[in-house]
Amino acid sequence: MPPHSGVPLADRLDGLLFFPVTPFRPDGPVDLDGYREHLRARLAAGPAAIFTACGTGEFVNLGLDEYAQVVRVAVEEAGGRVPVIAGTGYGTALATAYARVAADAGADGLLVLPPYLADGGQPGLLAHYRALADRSELDLILYQRDNAVFTPQTVAELAGHRRVVGFKDGRGDLDLVRRIVGAVRERHGVGRLVYFNGLPTAEMTQLPYRAAGVAHYSSAVFCFAPDLAMAFYRAYRAGDDSTCERLLDGFFRPYVELRAKGPGYAVALVKAGVRLEGLDVGPVRAPLSEPAPEHVAQLAELIKAGRELVS
Repeated sequence: MPPHSGVPLADRLDGLLFFPVTPFRPDGPVDLDGYREHLRARLAAGPAAIFTACGTGEFVNLGLDEYAQVVRVAVEEAGGRVPVIAGTGYGTALATAYARVAADAGADGLLVLPPYLADGGQPGLLAHYRALADRSELDLILYQRDNAVFTPQTVAELAGHRRVVGFKDGRGDLDLVRRIVGAVRERHGVGRLVYFNGLPTAEMTQLPYRAAGVAHYSSAVFCFAPDLAMAFYRAYRAGDDSTCERLLDGFFRPYVELRAKGPGYAVALVKAGVRLEGLDVGPVRAPLSEPAPEHVAQLAELIKAGRELVS
């Protein structure tokens, strides 16, 4: 039995959250051996959870069989030491199918990406997430991004479902986030949901998110520079805002500026960073494309400069 068996998922997510990339072989298939190596190296750095096959892991580029393999490997490598949360998405039928596969593979929870393209307003969002929660064996974290934008009333309503345990924001509207936190607290009390900052390179915005009641965040930088990600996280948890600002100015802000130089770099540049660290995780899959060589070279220099800051 896993060492954390019986502990609610929301209580196990207090720490830096790891969103691994999914390695692909040059001829196309998922590289499960490379994935194991990636997971083992980063687990040694001490994340609180693995979010497998999510945005950074190219969920939308995985077939159902590949998805099952990736989730199963993450569960095996975690070995119960940290929870494994798997991505799911698309419409209700497909999201439910992925959720069942994740449960069969041993995942502890689900990060629910937006439903594909459809816009049914708040009633449609309520129906979609309620149906998924009703059918799921696993706890759900709602993910606000792209076409999934919730009103505070919708989140408060969904928070009444026992399977809905978290809310992740990838929009960056702090006014809306603050109203969502307040609406859930007013209806259900303090601590009903755990909240996450899910913006790309969340370190850049985590200090203001903390003030809005969002204590946790996901770190894509942890994939390729766990030492830099953990240095920021330790300073953040210690309330050492001066160190946070030094790292933001010296590494994270120029990294965000580099990330903005190409479409899809929130994933493709992260994967390039993992390759720079010595693990060949292969290319991204279409419709994503590889970063320009000069941008990869700039990333290498930026990682070096960041490490000089924390050395």
